[in-house]
Amino acid sequence: MPLPVPRLSLSEPSEARTRMTSAEVIDVFKQYVIANYTRYPVCLVRGQGSQVWDAEGNQYLDLFPGWGCGLLGHCPPRVVRAVQEQVAELIHVPNTWYTQAQGELAKALCTRVAFPAKAFFCNSGTEANEAAIKLARLNGRGSGPNGSDRYKIVTMHNSFHGRTMGSLTATGQPKYHQGVGPMLPGFNYVPFGDLDAVSKAIDAETIAVMLEPIQGEGGINLPPSGYLEGLRELCDKHKLLLICDEVQTGMGRTGKWYTHQHWNVNPDIITLAKAVAGGVALGGLLARTEVAEHLKPGTHAATFGGNPIACRASLATIETIEKESLLERAVLIGQKFQQHFTQLKERCPIITEVRVRGAMIGIQLATDGAPIVAECLKRRLLINATHQTVIRLLPAINLTDDEIEQGCTILSEVLLAAK
Repeated sequence: MPLPVPRLSLSEPSEARTRMTSAEVIDVFKQYVIANYTRYPVCLVRGQGSQVWDAEGNQYLDLFPGWGCGLLGHCPPRVVRAVQEQVAELIHVPNTWYTQAQGELAKALCTRVAFPAKAFFCNSGTEANEAAIKLARLNGRGSGPNGSDRYKIVTMHNSFHGRTMGSLTATGQPKYHQGVGPMLPGFNYVPFGDLDAVSKAIDAETIAVMLEPIQGEGGINLPPSGYLEGLRELCDKHKLLLICDEVQTGMGRTGKWYTHQHWNVNPDIITLAKAVAGGVALGGLLARTEVAEHLKPGTHAATFGGNPIACRASLATIETIEKESLLERAVLIGQKFQQHFTQLKERCPIITEVRVRGAMIGIQLATDGAPIVAECLKRRLLINATHQTVIRLLPAINLTDDEIEQGCTILSEVLLAAK
């Protein structure tokens, strides 16, 4: 007879924790944390939905929650409950064992693409893209002329795929390569949106084309009409894999589970992270079944990848999106931001273009965006500037109408007052 499974009480008191001021926390960081991030002088201590509070009790509206990870805002209730339950049952086991949550999550993610797929789990976007690069090269072994290996990958200018060496090399921005070269061999960069350039970059050693369906860090750059369809045709013609980096665009942010679905194009590999587990660290890839088979035991692994806590959080994220009709809400949020800032553009000379798809909003400026971000922070609004001149918003897809109005009002006032 199996032994009963012990359960821990979720209400047992914990030792009281002294709350530090923002200044005290900053002092600790100065002494002990490597200063590889530019940080705002604020210590955040609590979040609920699209609102966060600092150590001094100041409240902020967050239109960039979790750097894109907070698809459902801060501490979404179903995710919180799932994590609390799971952490009291089983925190981590290695992938030499089966867990129900990982299997259920793989099924949930794979059945939302339009082709037979299998999943691999890791912990972050850069890990997911490293796995995709490795999987592409494994598929290319012996597949070239006279049994030669195909290993080259075409990626796009202004792309961003991560900070580890493979995904960093795939990133088509020289500024991120400075000081850490040499980069890995086998990557060719072409302009985003230029099918002819992709065609010219393909040779007998090419195995894949890799891109973000909508470039995120590069400035919320939307693909031109026919571009993804053309890439699919090129990949089919040359027997290449099409890899869609959906780390920032996936999980419903643009109104579809995966952004490539707006163009009815099926890639061979999809990478995910950021929002996939509602703010809990999780990454992964989905690959066509025949492509996925090349990841055999011993070829790749991630110690914490697919752990029960993250998988339960991801399942709760999917449940929330479906039960609260948040795919539709993402579309509506995009329409509201598009309308507001398109109208503002007519009377705000520093706005040159507004680019929106669902809850991905890019406001192109004719000036540096950093002062705009700083002034919004003073007004208790959290936003982001990317590519120096683009205001980037990645709001939660359960953002309320009142929060949209509040955020648009503050940002509009700051933009209108800017020189």
